[in-house]
Amino acid sequence: MHIEPGVVDGAKLVLSYATAVGAFGLAAHMARDSIRNNGGIGPLALRSLMTTVLVFCFFEVLPHHPVGVSEVHLILGSTLLLLFGAGASAIGLAMGLLLQGVFFAPFDLPQYGMNVTTLLVPLWAISLLAKRILPEGTAYVDTRYTQALALSTAYQGGIVAWVAFWALYGHGFTTENLVSIGSFGVAYMSVILVEPLIDLGVLAAAKAMARFSQGPLFNRRLHQPA
Repeated sequence: MHIEPGVVDGAKLVLSYATAVGAFGLAAHMARDSIRNNGGIGPLALRSLMTTVLVFCFFEVLPHHPVGVSEVHLILGSTLLLLFGAGASAIGLAMGLLLQGVFFAPFDLPQYGMNVTTLLVPLWAISLLAKRILPEGTAYVDTRYTQALALSTAYQGGIVAWVAFWALYGHGFTTENLVSIGSFGVAYMSVILVEPLIDLGVLAAAKAMARFSQGPLFNRRLHQPA
């Protein structure tokens, strides 16, 4: 979902700085909730370190291909949310993206504000969705396929919507731009065919190895109902 260089440039980049500030505000809100309800600042730091490493690997190790206005990545936002909680996931997404840009793709740094907004705002949205579709009496390891599918669809759909917004903001409603956005959207939404299955596989492994998947490194809700 990287916004490619040149999609938005010049004075128009100012908007991306403003949206990034808002996205960081949402991340701070999610982190504060995690400190209050998910073990405190120490466990949040541990989980954030883990999510940062994972996100960095998602961007650099997992397959990614340029399609249309952006690239198709397997980011696994809903997986991170279920395993590590919203606060640690937000920090990991922001830091992993930044480290990837600094060390491997400095040409992406001017687009950092757009990219971090594209990742964090949908994460905040599915953190609210999870509260609605996963009952308080249900541990995350007992998530059903339909619930995992809803979370994945919402996250990937949010990313596609933001990428489309940035592309339209940068280049307008030209036929070429609309076709490029459409090709990216179709390719990216194919991720939802895979991500819910990954979610359920990871959660099943966490349930089977409960002795190792409890404690400060994982989201408290993974095994304990709210």
